[in-house]
Amino acid sequence: MSANDSLQGGAAAGSSRRVALLARAGAAREQLRAALHEAGAEIVLEDDPNAIDGQTLGDAAPEVVLVALESAIEDSLSRFDDVLHDPAVAVIFDEAELAARREGWEAKRWARHLSAKLNGHADVLPPGGEIDDTRPEPGLPRTPAQIHADAVIEPHLQEAQGVAFELPRGGLELVETEESGSSQSFDPETWKPAAFHARDLPLQDGFEQSPPPAAVEPPVSSPPPLPSAEPAKTGGLALELESLHAVPASAGAVVRGAALLFAGIGGPDAVRKVLADLPPDLSRPVLVQLRLDGGRYDNLVKQMERVSALPVLLAKAGEIAHGAHVYVLPNDVAVNVVEGVVHFGEGALRPETLIASLPAAESAVLLLSGSDPAQVEAALALAAQGGLAAGQSPQGCYDPAASKALAARGGKVATPAELAVHVASHWPD
Repeated sequence: MSANDSLQGGAAAGSSRRVALLARAGAAREQLRAALHEAGAEIVLEDDPNAIDGQTLGDAAPEVVLVALESAIEDSLSRFDDVLHDPAVAVIFDEAELAARREGWEAKRWARHLSAKLNGHADVLPPGGEIDDTRPEPGLPRTPAQIHADAVIEPHLQEAQGVAFELPRGGLELVETEESGSSQSFDPETWKPAAFHARDLPLQDGFEQSPPPAAVEPPVSSPPPLPSAEPAKTGGLALELESLHAVPASAGAVVRGAALLFAGIGGPDAVRKVLADLPPDLSRPVLVQLRLDGGRYDNLVKQMERVSALPVLLAKAGEIAHGAHVYVLPNDVAVNVVEGVVHFGEGALRPETLIASLPAAESAVLLLSGSDPAQVEAALALAAQGGLAAGQSPQGCYDPAASKALAARGGKVATPAELAVHVASHWPD
C-alpha cells in the first residue's frame, strides 16, 4: 500500500474520511470495501475506473482515493489526474491481485494499516497491544543496586525453607544446631557430604581382565575392472544428453514474416486477450507495439507473460525475431526486415515502413484499441497482397478510431479472441 501524500493532521475525533474506491468488480473490491468499513471510512463513490470519468470522481469530493491497481485500469487513471494530483486529496494504491488474496490475519493487519493511514495515527497493533505512551527521562538509568536497595530478602528465605524438603537431596546432610535443634537448618561451616557406601561388586567378565584384541589388518581392496574397450551394444539406439534449455526448431525457428499488434490507449487489455488465445506452436513471431506514456515496457512484459502461452520478451537491438515468441517493442528499438526476417536495431520504429517491408502473404497486422488511423492504409495494402489485416471490433473498444477507418475501407473487424483465431489460422504450418 502506498500514498502519494501523507494524510496531514489526521482525522478529527469521531469524524470519518470521505473515500472514493476505484476498483473493478471482484474479490479485491469486496476486500477493500470491508477494510474501509472497518476503518470507519465514509465511502462516497465506489465504481470501476473504466466506467466513469474524471467529473464523476470530482463531484464526489473525496478526501481520500483508494485505487485497486491492475493492468486493466492503468490507462484509465489518466482521466482522473485533476483529482489524483490535488494536494488536498490523499491517494492510496493497492495491488488488486494482492488484495483479492488477503484473508484472516493478513486481511486484519492490512485493515489496521489502512485505518492508521486514513486517520493519521501510527497505531497499527492489534487490540491488546496498544502503544506504550511512556517517555524516557533524562539522566543515567538506575543501577541494579539502586533498584533493589530497599528489597527485603527474609520472605524469600522463609519460602525457601518451606520447600526445602521437596527439593532433591544431592549429598547435603542437615546438621542439628545446639541453639535451635531444628532439623530444617544447616550450618554452612560444618556440613559434610553424605557418606558414600562403596559396593564391593565383582568386575564383569572381560572388563580389565581379558587381553586387548589383536590388531586386525584391513583387507586389501583391489580397484574395479576397467570397462571394456568395445562399444556397448544398444540395439542401434544411441543415448545422448539433451539440454534443458533447448528449444524445438519448430518453436523458435527464424522464419519469414510476422504478426504485428498495434495498440494505444485502452490497448493493454485487448493485447492481453489476443495473446491469451494464440496457440503455443504459432510459427511466426508476434511483435507488439503499445504506446505507453511512462515507457514501462518491462512491466508490460510481466503482465503479458501471465496470460500468454508463448514466451514474451522485450525486443533488444542486435537480436533476430524467432517464431513462437512475442516481442514487446520499446520506443528506442527499430525493426528492420532483411529477406523477410525481422531484425531489431537501434532507432525509432516506423510502423508504416515496417508493414510495407514485410512479406505480405506471410504476415498479419492487427489494429487494436488506440491504434493510429494512419496505419490503416499500409494494413490494407498488405491485405491486398495476401496478408491478414484486421481491427478490433468497436464494441468494447475504448478507442476504435483505427478500427472504424479500417471497416469503412472494407477491412475486417472482430473481438480480440476472434482476432487470435484468425492469426492462428493464417499460417496452416
